Amino acid sequence: MPLAEPLSERDDALRLLAERGERARAGAGGLVLLRGATGTGRTALLGAAAEQAAGQGMRVLRARVTPEDGGAEWGVARQLFGADADLLREPPAAAGTSPAEHRRTQGALLWRLLETYARRGPLFVAVDDVHAADAASRRWLTEAARLVDGLPVLLVVTERSQYDIDPAGHGLAHGLSPALVHTHTLAPLSAGAAADLVRAAFPGAEPGRVADCVRAGAGNPLLLRALLHDLSSWTASASESSSAALPDTCAALYPGAYPDVVSWWLAGAGGATARVARCLAVLESGEADRADAARTPERAGDGAGPRRDWCPGHCPDERRATQARTVARMAQADPDRVTGWLTAMTRLGLLRRDTDGLHRYAHPLLRDAVLSGWTSGRRREAHRAAAEELMREGAPVGSVAWHLYHGAAVAEPWAVDVLLDAAAEEVRADRPRCAAAFLRRALDEPMEPVRRATVLIQLGSLECAAHPSGGLPRLAQAVRLPGDSRDRLRATVALATALARSGDVTEARRMLREEEQRLVGRPATVRTLRAVAVLLSDATPHAVRAGQEPPPPGPDGGPDLLDAAHRMLAVRHGATAGLISAREAMERIRVLSEGPADPVAVPFLYGMAALVAQWADELDEAERLVRRALDPLASFLLHPMHHILTDMRVDVAAARADWDAVLAEPHARTARMWSSGPGPTSAHTQAVIALVETGRREEAARLVDGFDLRTAPDSWRTHRFLYARAVLRAASGQPDRALEDFLECGRRQASREAHLSVLSPWRVGAAECLLALGRPHEALALAEEETRLAEVWGTARVRGRALRTLGESTGGRRGLRLTARAVGLLRAAPGGAELIAALIAHGRLLLAFRERSQAREALHEAVEHAERLGAVRLRRVAEDLLHEGGARRPGAPRTGPEALTDSERRIAGLAAEGRTNAEIAAALHLARRTVETHLTAAYRKLGITRRTELPAALPPAPYGPAARAG
Repeated sequence: MPLAEPLSERDDALRLLAERGERARAGAGGLVLLRGATGTGRTALLGAAAEQAAGQGMRVLRARVTPEDGGAEWGVARQLFGADADLLREPPAAAGTSPAEHRRTQGALLWRLLETYARRGPLFVAVDDVHAADAASRRWLTEAARLVDGLPVLLVVTERSQYDIDPAGHGLAHGLSPALVHTHTLAPLSAGAAADLVRAAFPGAEPGRVADCVRAGAGNPLLLRALLHDLSSWTASASESSSAALPDTCAALYPGAYPDVVSWWLAGAGGATARVARCLAVLESGEADRADAARTPERAGDGAGPRRDWCPGHCPDERRATQARTVARMAQADPDRVTGWLTAMTRLGLLRRDTDGLHRYAHPLLRDAVLSGWTSGRRREAHRAAAEELMREGAPVGSVAWHLYHGAAVAEPWAVDVLLDAAAEEVRADRPRCAAAFLRRALDEPMEPVRRATVLIQLGSLECAAHPSGGLPRLAQAVRLPGDSRDRLRATVALATALARSGDVTEARRMLREEEQRLVGRPATVRTLRAVAVLLSDATPHAVRAGQEPPPPGPDGGPDLLDAAHRMLAVRHGATAGLISAREAMERIRVLSEGPADPVAVPFLYGMAALVAQWADELDEAERLVRRALDPLASFLLHPMHHILTDMRVDVAAARADWDAVLAEPHARTARMWSSGPGPTSAHTQAVIALVETGRREEAARLVDGFDLRTAPDSWRTHRFLYARAVLRAASGQPDRALEDFLECGRRQASREAHLSVLSPWRVGAAECLLALGRPHEALALAEEETRLAEVWGTARVRGRALRTLGESTGGRRGLRLTARAVGLLRAAPGGAELIAALIAHGRLLLAFRERSQAREALHEAVEHAERLGAVRLRRVAEDLLHEGGARRPGAPRTGPEALTDSERRIAGLAAEGRTNAEIAAALHLARRTVETHLTAAYRKLGITRRTELPAALPPAPYGPAARAG
């Protein structure tokens, strides 16, 4: 595609020149000065005007000045008059004539030559880029402008006029009376004209692509045509090019006319302007990287974009001032000139004002083209300068850190502080890749061995999260660094944990034993290492059980960390083996978790306590203990308890039947590798069950198919995922295959002496499958064993679930009494899903005895609870039973205000008035958890997600004071 194209939006200029040409032909000559920024089409317009004048019978004399011509005296005249300008080479007429007098003489000769040409016919004298002409030529042209008003001569000159950092000299019209010169300034292309050019080049281009090209063209005709030329050569087919995305980098353009035009523009603008333009591009690219990181697949859909806080200031004007000041310091330029340049370039279209009020390049491709003239070394230095200036201005650590990441080493302590703080922010925002990038960059800075070990531990932890063995070299390096015993202990624990998670538990235990021998003179550290070894061993199927090896006494003969570790594991073992009750287990763990502990041991002690509290349905206490256990792990990501604690947060949400919270857990619905190694996690297990319960079996099946359990590690997590797969198969009408999974889950747990499973009640599921397969005697045996263990543990949830299964397996009047007892127990249990199942079982047995009225009452209650929880599967079961019992089948799931129950309507109305959950609970004499449950159900039925949306979603009339009083 040739770059010479028909002019756009220059008709007014051509009309002006045609009018001035008509006057010149009549003998009234003059000067027309065409001014404009680089690339606005001055040369193309001058060429079109010359062709227009030639068509009107005028003789055209042309001269085009380049920067190389600036040193050649009379360069313009030589181009205009050719051989006739040889008279300029004649020596001075008389000896002793000064150079100034000689130049005046030469100017007079040129004027007579111009007069001679004019007597032969009207002249159109075109001089392009007069700003680059030599001084003699400019003086002659200025003088000619004063004299041509009586000749048939039209002087038309073009001059670059744009705001540069280095102030430009006086223009050609300086010193001329306004009556002698007519100045016309070329404006940038409008968006409509630019869009027409794009559509002419690519008729099938989509609107979004047209808009992208218009932005990248920046209202500059030369730049836009260069872009279209590159894009036309980008692919073999113009139709393919018209639908392809516009690249953000000039490396994707061929043959590269676009970056060449940008380089030419910068070269003509001067070194100071080029430095400012590139420093602005560097400053902007750092924030663009920060915004792109927030839009990674890890955070897809969260709407992340450019943030306003990267450039400090309370309002747009302050932020723009900070931006200009920062760029000026980076480029070592005058801040006032930089401010003016930013404003001028925004007016031209090369920059734009973003939503935060700051100046940015019109398109990332333009920014990349501006930077393409700098070497990587210059860019690194500019990024370093940007980091220093933003740090001085008080910018957020995230913005400073991205420039440090791309910049050269700073060799100052503040750089490491910023990178580590930014990495911590990225971890909290669930962007581990960005955090790892900052930590790797921090290792390029000089620091003390103790601090370097901390960075290596953090980086190794993050790399192990991406791949089980990815961070092992970093952790091994941290262990080898010099430091005190506590630093080495942290590194050793982290490395041992990473080895265990990668499947090499033997090597992890061997390393701990070697470290124990090396630290034999430090008994406290040795006890910590032994406690870690106990925990890592407990993660393997055939490890030594807690309590089989008595712990060595502490220095004072009393309990120590290792003793507490063994005791905690003994409590857990007693609970899963069905040997102690929930009340006894809670009493023991409270005593063990109350005393002081080593920071490395805190996560273990509180984590084990939280695990038992969760099994005992003390969910609030479990959450509190999990938070206390995770606090010390903020900068110590690899610890034997870390993944157990993260699992517990999901398990607590599942225990409350909060399926939305379960499915909102990051990565819960994506099969991927986690920090504990390959295979499913508790989040995956609970996500499968949540999807089944909310009626999304196909999505649950896709998640299950993402894992090959034959190659997954033999761990507690895998056992529980087997249970989840069995739940899915049972709900999909495959009781035989579900039974296999339930029994295999039980077999694996029994190999660990775990007979009571609070979170994976495999006997309950297996008994239901056996009943569906017509094998009631086997189902009864499993139900009786589950009931025996449940009575030992003693919580309402476990006892009610077991009694419900026993009642279904027993049948008859005894079964009816058992399910009734189960319903009574489960009314006091948290969650609600088990209560729905018990109501359904009780209703089914009532229907069998033709007690239809009581059956419908129980089943209607089950439907109401199921709707509140969003338990689609159980609601459908209850509705089917209601239909079998003669009730009218309900229609589609109810939504909108009319779907709210009386309790939900009352509570939602109070919340809409601005009352807190605690205030509502006190006013209605309800538990706070009950209020939260009703509000969650109301949100779901109303189709909202926030409390602030309640007033608009609820009709005002039913919730006034009179209605509440009634």
